[in-house]
Amino acid sequence: MLVVAALMLAGCQSAPMREMKEGFKDLFAGSKPKGEPALTVGIRQYEDGKYPEASESLHSALYQGLSPADRVKAHKTLAFIHCVSSRPAACREEFRRALAIDPALELVAAESGHPIWGPVFRAVKTGR
Repeated sequence: MLVVAALMLAGCQSAPMREMKEGFKDLFAGSKPKGEPALTVGIRQYEDGKYPEASESLHSALYQGLSPADRVKAHKTLAFIHCVSSRPAACREEFRRALAIDPALELVAAESGHPIWGPVFRAVKTGR
């Protein structure tokens, strides 16, 4: 149906139709989500221990739009930030958000063994 609509619109050059055609191009071209640069910056800030800045960048990335896998990465990183910042309720909520997107999410060995967020993640994953 989308292909038919695109073919029907192919000859139309009004501004709204051009915008709609561009939207179809983006849909089929696999354009990058707008939030990817902010996600990259946020993860780097997190790794550098700049948690307030990382949190801001990660929230910005989520607001701008990310792929499902990158949304999981952003929520997981926000959970880590909340856990190490002594905000366990917010940590749990971010893990819940990540698991709502990807119920099969597992932490890698280095993450799951962390003494603060490892147990929180396992509790959220098992529904406790």
